[in-house]
Amino acid sequence: MNKFNEPNNEVTRQDTTDMGRRGVLKMTGTSIAALSVGMAATGQASAQSALPLSPAWDKTFAKSDKVEHKKVSFTNRFGIALAADLYQPKNARGKLAAIALAGPFGAVKEQSSGLYAQTMAERGFVTLAFDPSFTGESGGTPRHIASPDINTEDFSAAIDFLGLQSSVDRERIGVIGICGWGGLALNAVAVDKRVKAVAVSTMYDMARVLTKGYNDSTTAEQRAQMLGQMSQQRWKDAESGSPAMLPMFNVLKGGEPQFMVEYADYYKSPKRGFHPRAINSNGSFTVTGILPYLNAPLMTHIAEISPRPVLFIHGEKAHSRYFSETAYAAAAQPKELVIVPGAVHTDLYDRVDVIPFDKLTTFFRTNLK
Repeated sequence: MNKFNEPNNEVTRQDTTDMGRRGVLKMTGTSIAALSVGMAATGQASAQSALPLSPAWDKTFAKSDKVEHKKVSFTNRFGIALAADLYQPKNARGKLAAIALAGPFGAVKEQSSGLYAQTMAERGFVTLAFDPSFTGESGGTPRHIASPDINTEDFSAAIDFLGLQSSVDRERIGVIGICGWGGLALNAVAVDKRVKAVAVSTMYDMARVLTKGYNDSTTAEQRAQMLGQMSQQRWKDAESGSPAMLPMFNVLKGGEPQFMVEYADYYKSPKRGFHPRAINSNGSFTVTGILPYLNAPLMTHIAEISPRPVLFIHGEKAHSRYFSETAYAAAAQPKELVIVPGAVHTDLYDRVDVIPFDKLTTFFRTNLK
């Protein structure tokens, strides 16, 4: 068992062409390879996209004088323009290692992912924190929905963008996923072999929690009832011409479990994580917005990340800790699980004295070289 010491923190333990179904089934290895080349060329052409973005600094954290920052945009393979913040160390020379970041689920790049991105840029990496499709400043309609396929693609599109930057060594690109985007990061890296290392912090497996509830407590009957209600909601949305919305998130009425209080403390507090564009701060998903996740497990191919390394980071007292522990068990070597003593789930959103940035830095410097 390895131990790592940091100040106040002991850490332990480790689209393209339209093809019919017949055409796809008849594809030979050669034709698949040819198609892949064509897709790569198309992807490069669309990796950068114009999106109206304000240059104003509107983050929930202070701007660092050690990095250069600019807003950028790029397009994923579904044609959705994504907004992002690009951070680079000041006065850096040559090609650098890079990291794509996203999360939490329902958050925006001005919150936790941006804080992680800026901090890692201070430590020598080119970093890109992006708004997922259908949320924040990114494109996609209707708004406030989620898709395991499209959201996984968002990460690969971010890799496309980073690999086209003159300051980036495309053979040295990693990923950080936070909270619900931790599970999506693992899903993306399993299939995208360009990524050389991945770290997830305070991760959720969104497919698991939406399908089975917290601690896998949802029964088969409850799942069937939920699916029936969402199916009927689709009729209502089709009739009205627009999707119905869930009640605003993170509004406390009393009697909520402690982790919900902690979510509200971060997302609703102007002193911590409130941002007007964040679903978790100032809105909600549509009623049927998460429906695709109920039938799309994210951890099926986690072992295929190997031999590339995976770092899991979670708080000792986080209600969500079991997501990292079971994902760690399913992953193949090399892997490491870091438990942050005393930390709850949201401590790893913004508490820079708790987030093990030294460990993240060592992990990526070691594995992106």
